[in-house]
Amino acid sequence: MAHADELYKKNFLEYASYVIRERAIPDIEDGLKPVQRRILHTLFTMDDGRFNKVASVVGEAMKLHPHGDASIKDALVGLANCDLLIEKQGNFGNFLTGDGAAAGRYIECRLFPIAKKIFLSPEITEYVDSYDGRKKEPVVFPAKIPVVVVQGTQGIAVGMSTVILPHNLIEVLEAEQDVLRGKKVEIYPDFPGGGILDVSEYADGTGKVTIRARLNADDPKKIIVEELPYGVTSERLIQSIEDANKNGQLKIDKIDDFTAENARVEIRWQRNTYSKDMVDVLYATTDCQVKVSCNPLVIKDGLPHIVPISEQIEYHAHHLVDVLTKELNIEMGHLEDRLRARTLERIFIEERIYKKIETKKSEAEVNKAIIQGFDPFMAEIGNIPLSEDDIERLLKIPIRRISLFDIEKNRNEINEINAKIAAVKDHLANIVEYAISYLDDLIDMAGRESHTRKTEISSFESLTAKEVAVRNMDLRYDKETGYMGTNVKTGEVLMKVSSFDKIFYMKNNGEYRVANVTDKEFIGTDGLAYYNYGEKDIISKEIFTVIYTEKSKLDQKKICYIKRFQISSFTTGKLYSILKNPDAKIKKFSLYPSAVIFLTYKKGKGYKQLEERMRFADFRVQKSPTGGGVRLTAKEIEKIAIRQTKDNKTSAESDPDLFADGADDD
Repeated sequence: MAHADELYKKNFLEYASYVIRERAIPDIEDGLKPVQRRILHTLFTMDDGRFNKVASVVGEAMKLHPHGDASIKDALVGLANCDLLIEKQGNFGNFLTGDGAAAGRYIECRLFPIAKKIFLSPEITEYVDSYDGRKKEPVVFPAKIPVVVVQGTQGIAVGMSTVILPHNLIEVLEAEQDVLRGKKVEIYPDFPGGGILDVSEYADGTGKVTIRARLNADDPKKIIVEELPYGVTSERLIQSIEDANKNGQLKIDKIDDFTAENARVEIRWQRNTYSKDMVDVLYATTDCQVKVSCNPLVIKDGLPHIVPISEQIEYHAHHLVDVLTKELNIEMGHLEDRLRARTLERIFIEERIYKKIETKKSEAEVNKAIIQGFDPFMAEIGNIPLSEDDIERLLKIPIRRISLFDIEKNRNEINEINAKIAAVKDHLANIVEYAISYLDDLIDMAGRESHTRKTEISSFESLTAKEVAVRNMDLRYDKETGYMGTNVKTGEVLMKVSSFDKIFYMKNNGEYRVANVTDKEFIGTDGLAYYNYGEKDIISKEIFTVIYTEKSKLDQKKICYIKRFQISSFTTGKLYSILKNPDAKIKKFSLYPSAVIFLTYKKGKGYKQLEERMRFADFRVQKSPTGGGVRLTAKEIEKIAIRQTKDNKTSAESDPDLFADGADDD
């Protein structure tokens, strides 16, 4: 059993590690998930300047990616729709409407030139065998910009997920330049669909953002949605609007969707409903406003790390310097090899060293003659001895080329190579400035006019549906049937409510409860002593006074009690009672803060005094309804009356809405 547990743990950890590193989470170095990296590598190998069928690209990528063609095609379409690396031709879907792409055999793609400038550097890229060992694939591309910050990404792995929002390409490149200049960077998302963005809680990509649609409310009877929030399609938006309309939060006459290349959803209102009143309601009750939580999880040094957006840009700014340094050193090596080859060639032909090998009969003699022929000219080749490759290259020079050798052309080529070497040395000596100019080249290649900011940064208070809910529904209670709700057709209208309200009610039998507004709910036929909106700041301010009778345990005589209390806490949906004894009967219920109780005792009982007055003020207000009552009198009561007092005067009439007679004891 222990062995099985260990095997299970080992296999699960391997699976989790595989999903995290090989499928769901991008690498910080090139900002790509494995499937995206394999697609780009495939396009690099297929690139001839012409468009390729997506089906063909998917087929080639399947030789590297062992998870089927559907996942490859979806990833390719997603990359292409970012409009950064892959140029598309045909129907690649519409992120505004949610429509999918056409079949792979009908659509085509090829790389944008900027993709090569960002990723392609084979001589410093590490390659490994593909899953079947037949091909090579890159471990990671030496990317020169934080691609994942520009494109954004989402991924769910085992026990973790990543959500990085897209940012403006030009702003990201300029942020890299600022880092290289020693400045701090602050950058915010930019969405292809536009919208309005509140970044007050963005926290450098580790917090959350609130995104709003752009609404045109110029027409008092119609609102036009002109830009959608990120991740919201027009279909999803319309569904959320229709749901809000069903819930009574909106009063819509008609919705039309004209979304194509740009978003356009038109909402027309019913009579007596106007656009200016509905803007906040739309934001609060529909997907015209959404919140998105971010989690910038990436693979760094082989392990998943949460790396804030500014740190990712800083990482890539320094990474760009490292990559450019490696590329320049490699270029320097190539230039020096070319310079040496041209110099050796010139000396070999110009000094007629080739003549010295005409009479040699063995390879060793030929090689020795060439080496000896170069002895006087070693200073010109940096005193570096001739290698076998040098000799082999010289011996492969054809006779025709020797006879037509142009010394002036050779010297011009050498001067050109020397100029390039000097430029490379200057770049290496001023590598940071070179990196900044490299980013300028990327900006020019991408085009500022093609990558202007689409999303407006703003600050607005996030609204909830409850805050903007309109209390436009009648809440009814029918004592005959015992039902209460907004869909009850008979009985008394208690108050106007919205679907987000809670209702506090206390029945004549002493039971009370806070409940959500519903269409129809059975609460009993006892009748209501009190009702109000179920908000704690409303209920907790009320002082309830209840006069009730309860039989004595000794002689079963009815004793009259009074309880004054407040209700400061409750749980929605839970039924409470202010009476501990189920046989107790409520005689009077009052909300008067100050009142006089008039007691009339039964005649014929031998009481010397048949009437008595008592004041509410004589009895303490309990902070909770769970405490016991205080005995009001032990005498049998004929009648109880309560009259409110104001300025030490007693009003002549009682308010029938503020108290109720309990049921007769008889």
